[in-house]
Amino acid sequence: MSLTQENKQEIMENYRVHETDTGSPEVQVAILSEKISRLSLHLRTNKKDYASRRGLMQMIGRRKRLLSYIQKKDASKYTALIQRLGIRG
Repeated sequence: MSLTQENKQEIMENYRVHETDTGSPEVQVAILSEKISRLSLHLRTNKKDYASRRGLMQMIGRRKRLLSYIQKKDASKYTALIQRLGIRG
């Protein structure tokens, strides 16, 4: 259910802005998106896991705040990131 270190490294390599980037908003959104998709799969089979559902809602809120920050800073980066991740319709 959680991400392994190898998965995080792979995501960081795909979404980083510069060579040593590990915590830019783009990377954070990509990692959160992967966690959200994995947790959503878990909740489909475990419908009464309300504690994990709450954690999912918190992650979705954090991702939404990061995306709004990216949109305010650079709208073209925002649209490119949304397209790459396949979120928002």
